[in-house]
Amino acid sequence: MKVNSKHYRTVWMEEQNVFMIEQNLLPFEFKIYKSKSYIDTCIAIKTMIVRGAGAIGATAGFAMAQAAIEADKNNYLNFISKAKKDIESTRPTAQNLFMAVERVFSKAKNSAKDAILEAQKIADEDAFASKKIGEFGNTLIKDNFCIETHCNAGWLAFVDNGTALSPIYEAKRNGKNIFVFVDETRPRNQGARLTAWELMNENVEHVIIPDNAGAFYMQQGKIDMMIVGADRIAKNGDVANKIGTLEKAIVAKEYNIPFYVAAPTSTIDFECTKGEDIPIEERDMNEVLYQTGINSKGKIETIMVASPNSKALNPAFDLTPAKYITGIITEKGIFTPNEIKNLAL
Repeated sequence: MKVNSKHYRTVWMEEQNVFMIEQNLLPFEFKIYKSKSYIDTCIAIKTMIVRGAGAIGATAGFAMAQAAIEADKNNYLNFISKAKKDIESTRPTAQNLFMAVERVFSKAKNSAKDAILEAQKIADEDAFASKKIGEFGNTLIKDNFCIETHCNAGWLAFVDNGTALSPIYEAKRNGKNIFVFVDETRPRNQGARLTAWELMNENVEHVIIPDNAGAFYMQQGKIDMMIVGADRIAKNGDVANKIGTLEKAIVAKEYNIPFYVAAPTSTIDFECTKGEDIPIEERDMNEVLYQTGINSKGKIETIMVASPNSKALNPAFDLTPAKYITGIITEKGIFTPNEIKNLAL
């Protein structure tokens, strides 16, 4: 993606350092975060400095490569084995994380150099897959379409290009007139903060709507299709994605609005037979009770927005059954949920 006319990837590695766009500061401040060790990178994943399926996967791969660089030769295998467990414990739902760590760990057993090459290969594959998803997804978008999306599955969620937003960017580049309804995506507001920021950078016309307004606009006939991303897809086509996705899919089905999931095949967990088997991350309740924004003095601050004595539940994802999904857009083409199991062959 381009920021101030300069091209950036969401995450990249130079020598033993991992660099990533600090997403917790967006859209108020654009800053590059430098991680000097695999532990630092684990913290960045856990605290959502970097987030989104593909970006998490690439970052986890780089973290595994960092561990291989840091490991003492006399205790090499034990060190990288422990690091593997540390990295895998950061985010339990995202399939790309486990895929990347396993691939890089396998190469790290040979050498740190092999680990670095494999981590870079994963990042490059992610960027390429996102580009192909945009090309395939563009074929579904007609001129003057109004598209709703949930959470952020754009540049920032992947190494480059994105998934749910990639078809929109491709359609825009092909001269189509597109309008996007951006779900705010509580509790961290990735839609209002990140998706809207990306669309603004790409000059795509859009509007931010409350999460609970999607059904209203679908009922009004103002939504032509919905595209979301995925953090893990089960073999039967069930999808784990940002909390609130299930509600959108049910309403889209009610009003006969096509509901598409955009994700690379690396997000499909062929060992997971159904959605109920996907672990759902429960995050800190403070993400619900507090909100971060910019005050009248231009400073970023966090304030409480709920009853001080109340507790909150904060599931990060929900499960959308395959029956609600029109199709899954991958780098290999567009498939019905029932067809994706064949991609394992």
